[in-house]
Order: sequence, then structure tokens, then C-alpha cells
Amino acid sequence: MAANIKEFLADSQLLLNAVGEGVYGFDIDGNAVFVNPASEQMTGWLSAELLGKNIHKYHHHSHANGEPYPSEECNIYNTMRDGVERKITHEVFWRKDGTSFPVEYTSTPVYKEGELIGAVAVFRDVSQQRLADEKLKYALKTVQQLTEKLQAENTYLQDEINESWSGSGLEGNSKTFRDMLKQINLVAKTDSTVLILGENGTGKEVVARNLHQLSQRHNSPLVKVNCAAFSANLLESELFGHEKGAFTGAIERHKGRFELADKGTLFLDEIGELSPEAQSKLLRVLQEREFERVGGSKTIKVDLRIIVATNQDLFAMVEQGTFRMDLYYRLNVFPIVMPALRQRIEDIPLLCNSILKQLNIKLNKNITGINKRSLAKLANYHWPGNIRELQNILEREVILSTTNMLNISQNFSKSHSVTNSANKPLAEIEKAYIIEVLNDCSWRIGGDNGAAKILAMPDSTLRSRMKKLKITRQ
Repeated sequence: MAANIKEFLADSQLLLNAVGEGVYGFDIDGNAVFVNPASEQMTGWLSAELLGKNIHKYHHHSHANGEPYPSEECNIYNTMRDGVERKITHEVFWRKDGTSFPVEYTSTPVYKEGELIGAVAVFRDVSQQRLADEKLKYALKTVQQLTEKLQAENTYLQDEINESWSGSGLEGNSKTFRDMLKQINLVAKTDSTVLILGENGTGKEVVARNLHQLSQRHNSPLVKVNCAAFSANLLESELFGHEKGAFTGAIERHKGRFELADKGTLFLDEIGELSPEAQSKLLRVLQEREFERVGGSKTIKVDLRIIVATNQDLFAMVEQGTFRMDLYYRLNVFPIVMPALRQRIEDIPLLCNSILKQLNIKLNKNITGINKRSLAKLANYHWPGNIRELQNILEREVILSTTNMLNISQNFSKSHSVTNSANKPLAEIEKAYIIEVLNDCSWRIGGDNGAAKILAMPDSTLRSRMKKLKITRQ
């Protein structure tokens, strides 16, 4: 019987020796009767070492993962038993030197006069193809990740663009202000954590943006999070992201702000609003530069700079047990104190000039200046809302103005009587001012005519401040 298959293969031996695929011929007993040069080159086994032998123990003595490969599972020998052609794409052949390579092969039965006399196996090394496939999969995965990151960044940036106009604020000639600018220049080009301290409306976010623009990370994103704008649970998801199904409503995986800020800067505003759980996670990120998404177990590493801001006394919160001491010292590496507007009254003319230029563009106006009487009125005001309040007042006056020279018509006497005491605590001044605005708005918080709009803060932030200051409608 062996002679029959040998004769069959002998007729095409020249052709089989010339092809690039490996070719084995087997008699009906499963012994090798033909081994072409290509198979010798691929496996290292010479024809003299394999002819007349069962090749399975040389090429299929185990699977790629080391598990045993019984001969009864061999597809080539099964073809010799049942005469069924098989095409295999998921196995490996073992070389003489003990290494393996992935193969695709076809085992074809050979019949003579209707009688099964053996089989022919044609195989090829698909290492390069598999390597190319893996590279393509990796490239596609990378593209998908970049696409997700860009989509998330675009969504975040669009949200930033849609935020209310806030002006520049980083302008002034007063000594207090110039001293603060020196501190910004000193720390900007480092990766040190910066803690920005100051009252609401002093321009803490503007300082954060300038720190980022002056840093070596300026070509990467600056990502902002208002810690007061989210509940404790939602804030963790916003900061660290969540996996699909992590909680009710988590219908898909969500990348957090830490991931979006990778290679860039993360600005955490109102840091004092962090929950104890979020404080612990933030401390870990500061120490290890790694975290897990909510509902996930995969550790994600990030390379970013952290800037935080607050209008609260964090050390007092530490003493009260509402803020972690270890986190406080991690954040308080380089504090920058933003001066209140009432501490830099001499900067008001310069600030007005800058704000009016931006308002002209925003409101399509042509205000060329502000008269001296109005500047004097602004200089005599206590400014509990700081630069943000100045921006709002000027915007309202520009809208109402019918001339190119701005004349402040607003009467500040009511506000001034409430806030002009330098001996009053800041919280009391802020509380009085918020109550005054709420009264003017009939205690409406949201909407175009609500107090939050006038105070230039999100509704959630105003509600948080009201709760903290114990402001309730009588």
C-alpha cells in the first residue's frame, strides 16, 4: 500500500519540491513517505529523520500552551481514517530545536480506484501573518483609545466653551497683585502641586489657567473640576471614571477627568467640598499617580500636575476633622493667596478697561471708557463679590448704556451699608451679600433672572454655599 502512495507522489515530486509550502505524504498506516525541502527548512527535521515514521510525535507532541496533544486528536491522521479533508488554522508545529511556530494546514485524503491509500498534508508558517494581525489589532485598539480620549476631551472642551464668560482678571499694578504674579512665575515651570487660596470671585481659575499656560505641559489639556458641583458619589465617578454597570445608570464606560488630564494639568476647584472617600482616592493619586475607575479593578497610571483652589480655611477643616491632614500637607506645597478686590482698589481702572474691551466684543458695543465719577463710585464700594461682581456690574451697565462713555447708574449704598465693616468676618460679609441678591431675585436661584446667574456661579455651587452659610428663606 505504501508503494501506491509513493508512486502517486512520485508523479508530481518535482512540483512538490519546488513549492514554498511544506508537504508531507502519508501511507494508510500514518507513516511518512514524502517530505519536501520546504518542510525541512521550516521544521529543522530532515526527510531521512522522518520517512517511515509517525510524524505526530515530532510536530504535535503538545499544544502551544504545553497541554498534551493525543494522537487521536490529530486532524491529519483523522483524515487518513475517515477520508475527510480538513483545513486547520489554530495549531502549532514543533521544530527540531524545541521551538514552535503557528501553522495553517490542509490534510487531503488520497484515493486510488476508489480506495483510500493515504493522505497529503500541506502547511505553511503563518508567524509573520499572526504578528501583522497582532500589530493591526494593537493599532486598532490604540486608535480606539485615542478616539475615545479625543471624544471625551472634545465633550469636556465644548462644556468649557459653553460656560459663562468670566473675563481675564490677571491684570493689575498694585504691590499685592505684583507679589502674587511673582509667585506664579516662580512655580509655573515646575510640576509642584499648587494650592490657590482666595475669596469667591477673585480669579482663582484664571491663576490656574496661567500656571498651566506657563508650564511645560501647556500643549496638553487643562481639565477643570468644580468639586462643589457634584454629589459625593457622582464626584468620584467624574474624577476617576466608572465602568459599565458600576451603578444604576452607568450604561457605558466613562473616563474620568484624571484620565482626560493625563500629560496635562488637573484643576480641582473648591477642593474643600471633597467627600472623605474622594479625599482618600485623591491622596493615593498624589502619592502613587494611579487609581481605579469606580466599579473597576484595573489600575490606571497618570502623569499630570494638580492645581487646587478653595475659598475655605482648609487647616481649620483639618482641626474640625472634615479634611484629611495628610492630604492637606500634600496639597499645601506651594500656596498662592489671591488678594480680594477691596485689597487692590487701585487696580479697578485697569480691570475695567480690560473687561470693557471683552464686553465690546461679546455684546457688539463700542464703549471707549468709563467716567471718573463712576470710577470713584466703584472705588468706594467694598466688593464682597470681587472681580466677578465687577464683571457682572459692568456687563449690566454696558447693556443699558446708550453712549460710548460708560456711566455707572447703579446705587451701591444698600450693598455698601451691609458690607463696609472691615471688622466683619468674611463668611458674614458673603452671607449678607448672597441674601441681598436672593432678595432682589425673589429668592429664585436658577434661570436667567436667578441669583446664581447674577453671582456668576452654577446653581449647585450657590445651593452649596447657602447650605454652608445656613442661608434659608424666612
